[in-house]
Amino acid sequence: MVEALKLVNVLILFLSIFLSIIVSTSSFPWKLYPCVTDKDCPRKNRHVVKCRKGYCVGVQII
Repeated sequence: MVEALKLVNVLILFLSIFLSIIVSTSSFPWKLYPCVTDKDCPRKNRHVVKCRKGYCVGVQII
């Protein structure tokens, strides 16, 4: 029983580390930029930034 709890604890630990790495390496900022047209949005490397519903939304190009 103790081994099962340890396994669950380790899985939760690795999952949280994995998710924190994904969030910290995201290249598009969390700040929402208000816009009216696509030209109002800041340009980012390897991203297409469009104005949708009054805010800039980035789409990554692979």
